Amino acid sequence: MKIHSAKFIMSNTVVSQCPSHNLPEYAFIGRSNVGKSSLINMLLNRKDLAKTSGKPGKTQLINHFLVNENWYLVDLPGYGYASVSKEKRTKFQKFIKDYFLKRKELTTAFVLIDSRHKPQDIDLDFIRFLGENRISFSIVFTKIDKLSLKEINKNISHYQDVMLQDWEEMPTYFITSATKKTGREEILHFIEEINAQ
Repeated sequence: MKIHSAKFIMSNTVVSQCPSHNLPEYAFIGRSNVGKSSLINMLLNRKDLAKTSGKPGKTQLINHFLVNENWYLVDLPGYGYASVSKEKRTKFQKFIKDYFLKRKELTTAFVLIDSRHKPQDIDLDFIRFLGENRISFSIVFTKIDKLSLKEINKNISHYQDVMLQDWEEMPTYFITSATKKTGREEILHFIEEINAQ
């Protein structure tokens, strides 16, 4: 898939106020500081469409971007640690949950996981939440440029071992690097195939 256009449409914290349309919607979510904004900018071939920051918790709203005039990319706040108040974190959690449970336009979610770390309970809990609610998702391992090929394979294999304790099979997954554009074609092709259906 070639990205011909990508534009910001709106931000909000109320699911009922999200854009009204009949296009497929792809949500990107992960733990704070997982590299989500960098990955989104890499996928859409833009430098600063999604706001990046060295400080976790930069995304605090549901952000809709219209891509190629025929699908939406949705940038959601990171779950888990963020340098914001407990009250704000609770608010995040509510509208993130509302988005996944109520947003009929949602086609699939991409759950971003830092490839450098062992499986984290917070990621596994979120993936379990998606599974229990029958929400389609794929896993995106980020920051693979920080590891050797041996380390990447070892970490992903460890993740598979943990996932297969609860799941019959490993969900579709992608390995990515925002700096090297690794995984870009694979994710966009995956989206293109779903859109064609």
